[in-house]
Amino acid sequence: MIRPLLPALGLSVALALHPAGAARADQTDSATFTLSLLGLTAGTLTINGKVEGNRYGVTGRLQSGGLVSMIRKISYDAEASGRLAADRFTPSRYVEAADTGKRKTRAVMDYDRGVPQLKEYDPPRKAKAQDIDPATQGGTVDPLTAAYAVLRDVPAEGACTQSLDLFDGKRRTAVTLKNPRPHRNGGLMCDGEYRRVAGFDADDMAEASRFPFTLVYAPLSDGRLRVVEVAMDTIYGKGRLTRR
Repeated sequence: MIRPLLPALGLSVALALHPAGAARADQTDSATFTLSLLGLTAGTLTINGKVEGNRYGVTGRLQSGGLVSMIRKISYDAEASGRLAADRFTPSRYVEAADTGKRKTRAVMDYDRGVPQLKEYDPPRKAKAQDIDPATQGGTVDPLTAAYAVLRDVPAEGACTQSLDLFDGKRRTAVTLKNPRPHRNGGLMCDGEYRRVAGFDADDMAEASRFPFTLVYAPLSDGRLRVVEVAMDTIYGKGRLTRR
């Protein structure tokens, strides 16, 4: 049951985007989104992050709500930290804990010069043919770092031009944004694609490997842009993240 939520998150927030534009030296951000599927409330996503000098830290929580929570309580908690330099996030540590209502898991990744190292995955999972060696995933970012990079307020000139590779300890995905255009709210809208790359089983890849989405930014009084909505196609139907 966690899959109706986390794939939607991956298609939108974990619209895992590369940081848009130049980062401010110090910045604090807090955002809460309502997640809906097929027009029904499915959960909430909360991101809290802070940049101080060339370091960043972020925490995130996704939990079920609405009809989904009546069926099963689901949660996903994560924290990440690392360096921010030359407009680029480089994680140093990522920790996640997920509860599907049936199974609890915990994963820890550390990074050595940008290369992820899977330190913990509990309970252990049997090796599979599609497994990826983390040592081959240098230059990727974790899902929460990616979420923070896109959900924090950003300068307008850097929006809608990003591409990013993500690795969550088991799977690799890619996200691209393109076609920036004015939105009726005075901000911007972009088209994007979330793509499964490696680490997925054959059934998942046959089910779907590419998912289109749109991202809407609204203008702030200081000239920056803020993500207010993400709409995506998922294997469960239309999904949407709406900022509260």
